[in-house]
Amino acid sequence: MIREPAEIKIDENGRVELPLGLLAEAGLSPESSIVAFSRGDGRIVLRRAEDAMRDLVENGTLD
Repeated sequence: MIREPAEIKIDENGRVELPLGLLAEAGLSPESSIVAFSRGDGRIVLRRAEDAMRDLVENGTLD
């Protein structure tokens, strides 16, 4: 199921809060480790750390 996008504001310290529903839909919990990277085209990608590291080792790329 794809949910409606959530507009999220960046606070004055550069932090964002992600809705729990969005995290759960992605298979993440509040204590999950993630890897964040920019694609350089206005997108920031967040991935479960274990998935990103596996892809980096197997394919030489984070995504």
